[in-house]
Amino acid sequence: MRDRSVVLPAGALLLLLPVMMAGPLTGDGIPAGMWSPVATFSILGFDPATGEVGGAVQSRVFSVGNGVLWAEAGVGAAATQAIVDVSYGPQALQLLKAKHPPDKIIELILGADTDPDPARWSKQGRQFAVMNAAGEYAAHTGPKATPWAGHKGGRHCTAQGNILAGEDVVNGMVQAFENTAGHLSLRLLAALEAGQKAGGDKRGMQSAAMLIVKKDGGVWLHNDVVLRLQVDDNPEPIQELRRLVEKAVKQVRRGKQAAGEGVSVR
Repeated sequence: MRDRSVVLPAGALLLLLPVMMAGPLTGDGIPAGMWSPVATFSILGFDPATGEVGGAVQSRVFSVGNGVLWAEAGVGAAATQAIVDVSYGPQALQLLKAKHPPDKIIELILGADTDPDPARWSKQGRQFAVMNAAGEYAAHTGPKATPWAGHKGGRHCTAQGNILAGEDVVNGMVQAFENTAGHLSLRLLAALEAGQKAGGDKRGMQSAAMLIVKKDGGVWLHNDVVLRLQVDDNPEPIQELRRLVEKAVKQVRRGKQAAGEGVSVR
């Protein structure tokens, strides 16, 4: 049987771009010589009406989606960020396949992390979230994640971030996700917009991404990718992501109609 694993994208290790910071200490309190922490704020979400699961992310780094978001149809999704170890994403998917609950997956991945570069890339600064195909989730924020850092859970969603303006960012994301109607993509997008409105990444904006999966949920045959969108370098990445999402939702709706199927994209 063909492997339908979905990552964003296959070369996710390119996420670790060597953006070295000058000086003994940066304004964010990051030690000199350490690569820039990744992702800043993300959300994982589930739609029980459609069975779709996925996530969205925004940050003041180039191509933030390149390694933060991971998902597989019928399995679940993960977001890995801050003092990031990109391997947490595929590890989470494999453990979800083995039917471990998300909170146990957090425990197993952290326990297996040998912390190979504690001075510059400390295990204590990692942040990640895991959601299974039923919408059950767990999240972790390490004590050394650059402040403000934390996570907030809601009904069928978890928001997490680092280097944020404050706790209102993740609180606003959850509230927006829960109070927005329509397709999962529009709810994830509303969460990013709310997070940015609350102050977002203290460093500003640069890139955003979204990934949503469902078995055979794409517009082509044997396609599990409902949406996979990236804005890699834009002064208004969330605004550009909205343009792409709205266009994609219309395209998916037309594709379903042309195939004579019931349209689940609301």
